[in-house]
Amino acid sequence: MRISGKQLWLSSRDYIMITLGTLLYAFGYCAFILPEKVVIGGVTGIGSIVYFITGNPFSIGLTQYALNLILLAFAYKLVGKEFVLRTIFGASMISGFITLLPFFFTEPLVADQPFMNVIIGSLLGGIGLGMVFVHNGSTGGTDIVAAMVSRHTNVTVGRTMLYVDFCIISSSYFLFHQFDRVVYGFVVLLLVTYMVDMMINTNRQAVQFTIFSHEWERIATAINNYAKRGCTVLTGMGWYTKKDVKILMVVCRKIESVTIFRIIKSIDPHAFITQANVSGVYGQGFDQIKLKMNEHIKDEIAENDHLVEREEEPPYEPPRSATE
Repeated sequence: MRISGKQLWLSSRDYIMITLGTLLYAFGYCAFILPEKVVIGGVTGIGSIVYFITGNPFSIGLTQYALNLILLAFAYKLVGKEFVLRTIFGASMISGFITLLPFFFTEPLVADQPFMNVIIGSLLGGIGLGMVFVHNGSTGGTDIVAAMVSRHTNVTVGRTMLYVDFCIISSSYFLFHQFDRVVYGFVVLLLVTYMVDMMINTNRQAVQFTIFSHEWERIATAINNYAKRGCTVLTGMGWYTKKDVKILMVVCRKIESVTIFRIIKSIDPHAFITQANVSGVYGQGFDQIKLKMNEHIKDEIAENDHLVEREEEPPYEPPRSATE
């Protein structure tokens, strides 16, 4: 299969951003959190426990990498080849950075301020992991365990990760016998989770355009060809003129809204446009609905399908580019 230059650039950009994200995470962890002897969740937390016991600075990265490889070997059929390759890359980067950076940061960057170090390290780590996830990457760890557990039980991925991280962080009490270290560990967990969610939600936020223009055909074609987004044409009537008008409805990512505005302005600078935030968009070209099917409801729908008379509709075809 031939790979286009655009596809190659997008894939390369993903790996570059994954590398930068893992570097930022490792910097936040090694420069602020690790010198304060705080155990965090995930395989990084397990590696830090091994490090505090053995005193070997290489043990964090090596333990983290070894655990990820073992987990991926068990979860290969579950998560798929592409996820495994990206996880191996992300785990390699983060393990390498966490192995090297502790030699440069033997003391926390902010002296005598443990809580401030925990806050700064958590924010940097959350932003770094958010960059990894936004660009379709993964660092492995407890999310692999959560995926395997949720596949065979009714426990959700998020709840499984919370249980595993709770056990890892709580175990640090038996190592240091200091309750404040455990509290700091949970602060890291909460802040990193919050920052990751904020990064992902900001990137995936969608907007809806409503466009009124006499050049609606040219605008719709341009949006299809250049923005690679679909358009829905609605028919309305202007009450003042009593004339029928065509209305374009477009849903896209917020980061794509500038492209939509430029297309409209280049064709019809006098077009009337409304833009509204959309809390969630699911389906073709957007997010997938990640809910388990209720078998009881599914069976009831199947039983009542014969009561509904409808015509067969052709399958949805996404808009083609002008070069096709």
